[in-house]
Amino acid sequence: MTAQKPRPSGLVAIDREMARQHQDALASFESNTDAAAKLAASIRRSGRLVLLGMGASHAVARAVEPLYRAKGIDAIALPLSEQLGQPLPLEGKTVIVTSQSGESAEVLRWFSETSSRTDTFGLTLEASSFLGRTVPCLVGAGGTELAFAATRSLTVSFALHLAILTALGEDPAAALAALKAPAAVEIDAALAALGTVATIVTSGRKLQGVAEALALGFTELSRLPCFSLEGGQLRHGPMEMLGPKIGVVLFRGDDPTAELVTAMANSVVETGAPLIVFDASGKPPVTGAVTLAFEPATGLAAVFAMLPVAQRLMIAFADSRVDNAGTPVRTTKITRSE
Repeated sequence: MTAQKPRPSGLVAIDREMARQHQDALASFESNTDAAAKLAASIRRSGRLVLLGMGASHAVARAVEPLYRAKGIDAIALPLSEQLGQPLPLEGKTVIVTSQSGESAEVLRWFSETSSRTDTFGLTLEASSFLGRTVPCLVGAGGTELAFAATRSLTVSFALHLAILTALGEDPAAALAALKAPAAVEIDAALAALGTVATIVTSGRKLQGVAEALALGFTELSRLPCFSLEGGQLRHGPMEMLGPKIGVVLFRGDDPTAELVTAMANSVVETGAPLIVFDASGKPPVTGAVTLAFEPATGLAAVFAMLPVAQRLMIAFADSRVDNAGTPVRTTKITRSE
């Protein structure tokens, strides 16, 4: 008999976070109604929104950026490090700084160098953190995420944005339904398809932010150089890298960009690169791809459906590649240096 590989302690910690992410997300949505209303009022007044964050927090901002734009808001997501070095003028704009710990180096320095805090808000998991003490915050339920690689913090941060978007007039019903009844989608075929790849590229169009979050998680946990390119950017030259050793993961939702994702999927299949499609488009599957199928959805409903399955895939992939997945060897959970 083959001895079963013990579950690495880092992945056990991630398992604990994921086991409660849906209930914490729902609690976060319900408990931040008043704070979300105040933030939404600022967004309505300014009509302009800047989303600042690092790592997974920036990926969340990238994912919700198009949702605010769909509400007529001039929204842009920037890494906080970029705002520190090449600042975008913020006068007359609403600013949301996202940091699950509320203590990262860039957050501390940005506030030390920024005098005006009018219409500046925060999203965090820790009310007592520097960020939580400095500006009005929406605070996620469950406290600080302890495991390395963002899982619960992503889901909770999306729920906080759902509260804001709801205050701006969005109907939250479909997104809440996805949180209350997580999709049961098997990942075995997808994991097998990625069995011999040297790296993974993730990509999307309207769901590009989710693709970026997954690429970060793949890299952090497997220690392989996985990265993300927006669908058009992948088309403009980088397809030269594609082949049997490059895995590709695409995200396709029920929105007007779905046809572009389909076209990219067909092109990827032609290169011989193993292809996984997270598909909530309602369209026929792409021949030659491993399709992880979800009910047709868009926006945060699609995010909440796909995200936990994507998390399971990145964890299983990492566990197949390194012995101590989930235990960082070069970084820390809270990045305290620039």
